Amino acid sequence: MSIDLSEIRLKTGGGSAWIARCRRPTSLGLSAAVLFTLTACGVNRVLPPPVVAYDYHDRHPVVIAEAPTSIDIFPSPGSARLDSRTVSRIREFVDDYRRFGHGQITLLSPNSGPNVRSSRFGAEQVRRVLASAGLNGSVYVGTYPVGDPSLAAPLRLSFVGIKAKVAGRCGEWPADLASGSSMEGWQNTTYWNFGCSNQATLAAQVADPRDLVTPRAEDPGDIEMRMRAIGKVRTGDDPSTKWQDKAGSISSVGGN
Repeated sequence: MSIDLSEIRLKTGGGSAWIARCRRPTSLGLSAAVLFTLTACGVNRVLPPPVVAYDYHDRHPVVIAEAPTSIDIFPSPGSARLDSRTVSRIREFVDDYRRFGHGQITLLSPNSGPNVRSSRFGAEQVRRVLASAGLNGSVYVGTYPVGDPSLAAPLRLSFVGIKAKVAGRCGEWPADLASGSSMEGWQNTTYWNFGCSNQATLAAQVADPRDLVTPRAEDPGDIEMRMRAIGKVRTGDDPSTKWQDKAGSISSVGGN
């Protein structure tokens, strides 16, 4: 079977125009031409990646960066002495500095206000605690201006080191959520700040930022528990652990 397509004309208002001129193709050739045409008209379903990431983990990633770590110290009013809780905080601060920090520790006291003298005495107390922890020559002492004298002005300890934080800033609104003049806010996608506070809270709660990069090594196994279980197996006893309380058995670990 063959179709004569020798002359195909398109009638227009000004006459006729040529569309195609072929030489009596066979049915096999026509089928191949139609198949090639349909293949060329197929829709490419591979879309380019979005300019703005849809997942908040990609839009607000938690990164390891060089950032300051600081604490505020409020000496006891009047005497400017440091209580045991404050001393413990300073020692924990020193431990964090040795693990993650580098350079000098900065100790700043307010340069104005009603408690300037007590703040200076409190700074001396902080320096003694730092010296007792082995940090005698790595402390820079300075002052900072007080914006509102009516507010409590603390002593500030800080160092620079590795810290987990969100790569960008939260609270920015680069696009309108309900734009009436365009279709920009009609894509049914998450807004820019979505998930940023969760990421910032997670970064602030990480005790060791290095845990986000690589896992810690496993602790060695309990040799005594292992040998006790092996000994029971050798004697034919049940190696499972049974937990008992006053009300009775609460669980059976490893039993049937």
